[in-house]
Amino acid sequence: MVKRVLAWIRHGEYAQPPGVPSAHLPYGLTSRGREQALAAGRAVFDFARQRQLELDPVIDCSRLRRAWETAHLIAEELARLGGPALRVEEFDALAERSLGAAANLTVDQIEALLAADPRYSAPASGWKRDPHYKLPLQGAESLAEAGERVASHVLGRMHGAHGASLKLFVGHGGAFRHAALSLGLLHIEDVQALSMHHGAPIYFEHRAESTALPATGPYATGGASRGAPDARLVHLAGEWRKRTDGTPLD
Repeated sequence: MVKRVLAWIRHGEYAQPPGVPSAHLPYGLTSRGREQALAAGRAVFDFARQRQLELDPVIDCSRLRRAWETAHLIAEELARLGGPALRVEEFDALAERSLGAAANLTVDQIEALLAADPRYSAPASGWKRDPHYKLPLQGAESLAEAGERVASHVLGRMHGAHGASLKLFVGHGGAFRHAALSLGLLHIEDVQALSMHHGAPIYFEHRAESTALPATGPYATGGASRGAPDARLVHLAGEWRKRTDGTPLD
């Protein structure tokens, strides 16, 4: 059976200021982040060659600079290795969860802002990880909404895929994890216990007509194997990152 495969790739490490949520910050990659992006290109090249997959000519990426730089470095590394020349296209739909009017403030500043506003109360502890909490500010969205946005984009772009192809999506850990939740690939406890490695692809097979997918790993297809309706992706390779107490939120 011909496989249509996609990869989710979290951007490389970037210059994130302390205490500021990793959302719509405009900063670029660090030197380590650039190395991670190049490593992602090598990983994709090897995976495509081993699986005899043709690379889709377009890499979809978030418009945030760290994702755009990662996508371009992946394309450059693939070309250097003898792969096809890929072009990078940016999409709002692949952005990280928006904090709206509170974009790029620190967590402490956001909580103080809400506490001082007579219209609102301070958010509950752990609000940043709550999939359904949305700041009561213009332009904000919940993590679940961001995940649904990313999932919709991914499925829409895979709809026209044909042949034994590999499509690359470069974006953000939080939005990708909640897209996995939306698609039935992760359960809520998995989403909160996991992160993504910078520049480490996670690969899925796209099965547009499938409604019952077998479990292939401890996390990646847990939701699908437990009866998620109309599941369309199955995990092939790549690992989620297990969180520790010191793992920064993404």
